[in-house]
Amino acid sequence: MNSLLIPVRKHRALSGSFTWPATVRLCSSRDVDALPLDQLAADLKRLLQRRSSRCWQGAGEGDVVIRRDPAVRGREAYRLTVQPDGVEIKASTDRGAYYAIQTLRDLVVAHGATLPCCRIDDSPDFERRGVYYDVARGKVPHVETLKALIERLAHWKLNEFQIYIKNTFTWRAHPDIGKGFSSYTPQDILDIQAHCRLHHMRFVPSLATLSHNELILQLPAYRHLAEKPGVHGWEGGTMLCPTDPKAFRLTQDLYNEFVPLFEADDINVCCDEPWELGQGRSKRAADRIGRGRVYLNYLLKLHAFCAKRGKRMNVWGDIVLKYPELIPEFPKDVVMLNWDYAAKGTRIPETLKFADAGLPVMVCPGTSSWQRHGTDLPNAIGNVSNFARTGRRCGVEGMLNTDWGDFGHRNPLGVSLHGYAHGAAHAWHGHGVDDATFTQTFAQQVFGDSGALADAIRVLGATAGQVHADSRSLYHALVEPIRLPVNRFVTRFRRVSLVGHYPDQFPNMISQGRPEALEDVIDRLTSPTLWPDATANLPEFETQALADYRLASAMDVLAAERSLIGQSHRAGCKVSPAELNGWADAMTDLMAGFEGLWCLRFRPSKLADNLKLMRLAAEECRQLAGRS
Repeated sequence: MNSLLIPVRKHRALSGSFTWPATVRLCSSRDVDALPLDQLAADLKRLLQRRSSRCWQGAGEGDVVIRRDPAVRGREAYRLTVQPDGVEIKASTDRGAYYAIQTLRDLVVAHGATLPCCRIDDSPDFERRGVYYDVARGKVPHVETLKALIERLAHWKLNEFQIYIKNTFTWRAHPDIGKGFSSYTPQDILDIQAHCRLHHMRFVPSLATLSHNELILQLPAYRHLAEKPGVHGWEGGTMLCPTDPKAFRLTQDLYNEFVPLFEADDINVCCDEPWELGQGRSKRAADRIGRGRVYLNYLLKLHAFCAKRGKRMNVWGDIVLKYPELIPEFPKDVVMLNWDYAAKGTRIPETLKFADAGLPVMVCPGTSSWQRHGTDLPNAIGNVSNFARTGRRCGVEGMLNTDWGDFGHRNPLGVSLHGYAHGAAHAWHGHGVDDATFTQTFAQQVFGDSGALADAIRVLGATAGQVHADSRSLYHALVEPIRLPVNRFVTRFRRVSLVGHYPDQFPNMISQGRPEALEDVIDRLTSPTLWPDATANLPEFETQALADYRLASAMDVLAAERSLIGQSHRAGCKVSPAELNGWADAMTDLMAGFEGLWCLRFRPSKLADNLKLMRLAAEECRQLAGRS
């Protein structure tokens, strides 16, 4: 059924149709079904102005009747039958019934007041279907934001949620680690988990371990635990020393407070990209036994610690694939998280190496939203599709769709929804996804507008790759200093304490964009008819997502304009004061919208740092205008 965002496995058309009555009777014998039925009732009221009443006296008669039937095999399977006299749902589990209602909600969006009769038999491709959201690089969502997001993800039949934590948690034994980052409290974690449980989602802990610990190691009290201080512009480097018992004790301290909060039996220990491995304090051991063996020994020790806490260790697989001869030595319960974020990434086919070794695997694509204001939509679609196809062929355990926030996390949350939904569709029933029409179905199902909005999403999604082969160029060009080489502006930019801050040299993305492509981006994204108005009765979360799209579009325009200004200035061409001051004025206006949308969804955290970068960019243009 092309009208459904999350495709169903088997659909058989039946004769006739069912029209929703003025008052809809919703019937179930299980109290747990109240939540999804309330969701359906809210949709019927919002979209069709229908009232609803509920009946809990057994499996009686009604317009929608839910029955538990052990003949429906599968923990998440269901059968949904639409007949002229009503809708019958059969499932053997609460989760199956929940997912059946989600499909019925989508049928209402697709067909309105009259549903074509049909029978749907449905179940997922993958056991684990998750989203991984970065809360570690400056943008920490309000708990209510995450609850609203969880409801959308569960509606798309995802059953796992992870948030990336480096230091954004309040540890009693190490209180300095989370200061200044709007960190989550233990009660916050429990509240998020309780909401996940309501919607049949596992809330899996994920904590940066060994690597990506630059925020902890820049604190003087912890710098002695570093592998190699001073690299990548960080006082303490980015990773703990893998051979230092004191460093491992710090990890144990953090785990002892953090991990017991979670009910899930899995834990993502991360351990990706240990850039200094074997180059600092562990060099002697690495020279003796090899870097791969140093890494394996650390993971084996961490695996034993996780097992004592009753958790199954999940680990990013990038470093393991560098030393494939060590794969057979991993315990068979270690879940390998094989990630690659390119549509034709070289690690995608290497999923087979883990599967052949008898290790459980999750394939891990990404939304291609980080280091972009919008997204690199063609890459994101290809990345998910290719990884899901490989995962099905290798019989993997699941798919975890990642969404990061490198360099201050300016990328808006709403723009990532397309990627989440597309990943969810491929994780549930990939053979039923039509990538060519998915964006149109997404715009219709989520925002009630399949025409103009779908076109706008495609236009924004194409800009990142249109300007330069490195689709991150516009993201960095928005705030990159125009005047190079290093001057006081560049020095001031580098002093801004952004999470994941820029290294010693800026990426020089201003010079990378092709002028004709930059001008085309500006023309396309400044069209007054590009972004349609929100449809009537659109929920607040989706209304904010549309505002996120407009913000991303405005940031790309300013980044393209700054690239053209910067290229002209660096070539020695005169840029008029009016153009420079106009850009600065536009940036000042954008900052107000950026701050407003941030505060609606997120805690303060590193908002001030992002605003300071933007302010410096505007200030530089004004100073250049004064010298013209």
